[in-house]
Amino acid sequence: MIIAPSFLTADFSKLEQEIKSITNSPWIHFDVMDGLFVPNKTYDHTIVLEVSSYSNQVFDVHLMVEEPEKVLEDYANAGADVITFHFEAVKTSVFEVISQLKRLDVRVGISLKPSTKIELLEPYLPYVDLVLVMSVEPGKGGQAFLPSAIEKIMWLNKKRSELHCQFLIEVDGGINVSTGKLVKDAGADVLVAGSFIFNRTDRFKAIEELEYV
Repeated sequence: MIIAPSFLTADFSKLEQEIKSITNSPWIHFDVMDGLFVPNKTYDHTIVLEVSSYSNQVFDVHLMVEEPEKVLEDYANAGADVITFHFEAVKTSVFEVISQLKRLDVRVGISLKPSTKIELLEPYLPYVDLVLVMSVEPGKGGQAFLPSAIEKIMWLNKKRSELHCQFLIEVDGGINVSTGKLVKDAGADVLVAGSFIFNRTDRFKAIEELEYV
């Protein structure tokens, strides 16, 4: 299981130290919010550039922003390895956004809000590298896991096999050891965890606990 710590609840006054406390995770997850697509607002591409100066992890950028097509290049140039956009936020064409990301030589991720039907993603599955299942409403940390995510993961896992695709299934929201086991058994490959990791003193151990659920 790939663990992608979300540092949204980290202490940004000592961000380098906070990032170094999770270096045993292969990925790191950036929650980008614009205050429009979701109510909260976080940071922009400059934080990706800053973290790149002291981290060699895979940079997994989740854009919870309106019109993501306008900012993809900024995040790619800042060092993003995977960029996930929301189906609902695109104002042009989802296929065009996928093409744009491929031209930028980053891995393509796509996501939906929990209330959007997962079946809407089927036409795009052969062309993406990752599907992010939101197991909470996007926009803030510390929410409870939504059990409806399990059926979505199982559907994606089935479609991945049927369509002979290679995309990863990532899950974000309310992840701990018990929910991590549930989503792993349903077919997930990547777990995003924020509070479970950053509320712990021994963050290496927290990451290991999730790796081996």
